[in-house]
Amino acid sequence: MRASEVRQRFFDFFKSKGHQIVPSAPMVVKNDPTLMFTNAGMNQFKDIFLGNKVSSSARVADAQKCLRVSGKHNDLEEVGHDTYHHTMFEMLGNWSFGDYFKKEAIDWAWEFLTSELKIDQSRLYATVFEGDSADGVDRDEEAAQCWNKYLPEDRIINGNKKDNFWEMGESGPCGPCSEIHIDLRNDQDRQTKSGHELVNQDHPEVIEIWNLVFIQYNRKANGELTQLPNKHVDTGMGFERLCRVLQKKESNYDTDIFLPLIRQISSLTGVKYGKSDDSDIAMRVIADHIRTIAFSITDGQLPSNNKAGYVIRRILRRAVRYAYTFLDVRRPFLSGLVPVLIEIMGEAYPELTAQKELIDKVVYEEEESFLKTLATGIAMLDKIVEDTLAREYKVVDGKVAFELYDTYGFPLDLTELILSEKGLVVNRREFETEMDAQKARARNAATMETGDWVVLRDDNEEEFVGYDFQETDVYITRYRSVKLKNKEQYQLVFNITPFYAESGGQVGDSGYITGGNEKIDIIDTRKENDLIIHIAKSLPKDLHEKYKAVVNVDKRRRAASNHTATHLLHKALRTMLGDHVEQKGSLVHPDYLRFDFAHFQKVTPDEIREVEKMVNADIRKNIQVEEHREVPLEKAREMGAMALFGEKYGDVVRTIGFGDSVELCGGTHVHATGEIGFFRIISEGSVSAGIRRIEAVTAEKAEELAYNQADVLEEVASLLKSKGQLRKSIENLISQNSRLTKDLEGMMQNFLKIEKQSIIDGAEEHNGVKVIVKQVKPELGGNLKDLAFQLRNEIEGEMVAVLGCEVKGKPQLAVILSDDLAKGGTLNAVELIRAIAQDIQGGGGGQPFFASAGGKNPAGLDSALTKAKALITEKFA
Repeated sequence: MRASEVRQRFFDFFKSKGHQIVPSAPMVVKNDPTLMFTNAGMNQFKDIFLGNKVSSSARVADAQKCLRVSGKHNDLEEVGHDTYHHTMFEMLGNWSFGDYFKKEAIDWAWEFLTSELKIDQSRLYATVFEGDSADGVDRDEEAAQCWNKYLPEDRIINGNKKDNFWEMGESGPCGPCSEIHIDLRNDQDRQTKSGHELVNQDHPEVIEIWNLVFIQYNRKANGELTQLPNKHVDTGMGFERLCRVLQKKESNYDTDIFLPLIRQISSLTGVKYGKSDDSDIAMRVIADHIRTIAFSITDGQLPSNNKAGYVIRRILRRAVRYAYTFLDVRRPFLSGLVPVLIEIMGEAYPELTAQKELIDKVVYEEEESFLKTLATGIAMLDKIVEDTLAREYKVVDGKVAFELYDTYGFPLDLTELILSEKGLVVNRREFETEMDAQKARARNAATMETGDWVVLRDDNEEEFVGYDFQETDVYITRYRSVKLKNKEQYQLVFNITPFYAESGGQVGDSGYITGGNEKIDIIDTRKENDLIIHIAKSLPKDLHEKYKAVVNVDKRRRAASNHTATHLLHKALRTMLGDHVEQKGSLVHPDYLRFDFAHFQKVTPDEIREVEKMVNADIRKNIQVEEHREVPLEKAREMGAMALFGEKYGDVVRTIGFGDSVELCGGTHVHATGEIGFFRIISEGSVSAGIRRIEAVTAEKAEELAYNQADVLEEVASLLKSKGQLRKSIENLISQNSRLTKDLEGMMQNFLKIEKQSIIDGAEEHNGVKVIVKQVKPELGGNLKDLAFQLRNEIEGEMVAVLGCEVKGKPQLAVILSDDLAKGGTLNAVELIRAIAQDIQGGGGGQPFFASAGGKNPAGLDSALTKAKALITEKFA
């Protein structure tokens, strides 16, 4: 049974049981501060479980794209090394929101596996929660009795809290779960040892395939469990594992989900799958990682150095590193896997096909860049090896290895592999100390203590009225305290709110609430899932008072101008550059706007000017907004509304139109484009491979920019005493500067020549070795290395020179030896520079024949040179 058929069978089965089949949410999470990526099928339904939202259907089923590479759900190190762990995987799930519970969930799971898919019943086991006295929870007898209809007692296994009690986080909805495991061993092995003993023991052939979670409790911040008013079912079945079972394979990687990718890797690299364990693991890692990379890009997350983008960059680089180390790949090749991935998964996930060009471009350029990083890292490592061997050490400083990893992205295991070939090892304890310190810094920066919600009013339907009103009367329905870096703030939820919460790239509103005799500032408004949260530094005294909520109207107006301008900019860019241009991110701030878009080359100055003209022309037309709320998604698409990849849209949406520009958008906008006033682009550049970024200003900020530029021109004209010929005056100044620079360079060369001859004439001779120890003039500071090498080339026979110089308050030292001295071992430039650099409070390094150092203490130059002369004289006395 092909993978595509398995997925469809699941949908058809649960549709027959009254479930609505919904699309996968994006793998990259937005509006949830606790998650970067969707790591379980339940993530998109979190608000329903929390009671913040009512589901449009009580029964739902889907196939969800998931990613597990960080936090407690982190399978990264197992990927490729075993047969069943993955970074990106599909989770087949069925859900009940206050409808059916344990009986139906277990009955239908059994029916689907054994009747629909014909899986051998004798190979199946079920686990149930054994209970936990600390939480006051008994064994899940209800689930056990349901399983008794299908399985003998010896195949119903008690599971502990770790394996059989599911929790969303440290607090929130939770409950016991019942896992279905399958024993895939051959008959002989099954007779020798019961599968009962191998369930949840990490046996590669006795694996979990389906987890049925029964959400019936809420864990409070103090750890206490309370019953939920509505009980839910949340199930998740590993799609890749299920396909392995049905296709009778020993590994997920042998199924038609992965095998075509592995064959393509083999074809592109010339390495046969099965050749060795190392190359096989590498191929499996790459086949897994290309799925993660491609789906992340389609969902709007590009590789970067921050947060989720950094995770994706690390995964891409991990794939490159495995190819580099074990498949001997020295050129970009990962993008060659994308067509095969689309062939496998493009029908189920059409966004892959639609975004193919972007995926190709981003993957190729990221891979090419990292291969250069690897080459740089190897060159640096060669230098480290040389220095370590020169000092006759066998252990490389862990701090040095960490710097290679942290600053240059050079992986530790590759460092260790290269060092082992030279008989060296890394001080892992030092490396791990540095790594732990970095993690601790990150944890401390991000740690937030969150209290329980205190519910004041039973009102879960928070209504946003900010499109029509900037102030309204509100009641606080719930609040909680949060501490970040030991600063306490309060999060307030209202029954109704005019405050726009940060989303869709637009920053959240600020303002205040007032009532009685107090006024509480609202410093920000954010979304947590679909809950609008108002941030305040203090808590109102009377929490049951009616308050007037007032938005900062000026800040809202400026943000609205910039948001509308992004829509006009998007349209203008597509008109100017082509329909391949698609929004890939935005920031709408009251003071400026930032717009990221797919485009594969720099936007020229002429193109930028034309785009500005198009946007300003639309502003002058004063186009009225055409807004439609509560529009069915398909109807909105028929209207021509542009949807963005990586966004999760509901069944009904809001459309915003300004003439030909029609987009799905929940942000705030001007009533007519004339309110924007004026639009200017202030910068255009690359964000990452295939993605450009434009920053622009509107209204008062655009006017301010024009005035500032005019003032600068006027000041420059005044300085140059230019009247109407500013360009010509600047060209003359540049020409004159070029001539003077050349004259100065010539003078410096003459000065260097004279100084060099003076230094040579002053050389002393000790036992046939010419010795120079000299502090040179500051003007030669920038040429110290050049001067040292010229001395080496012009002095015949054995020589050693130690030069010192002070440049802008910073001391510099250089040591150079003739080849004979360096090779003979009598002197070593590195050892000498390190001995004398202490006097200038510096450190140095280099090669046996040349080394240099910089320091902090210029007063120590004389003593450093004196020490150098003494050490050299002692050697040749």
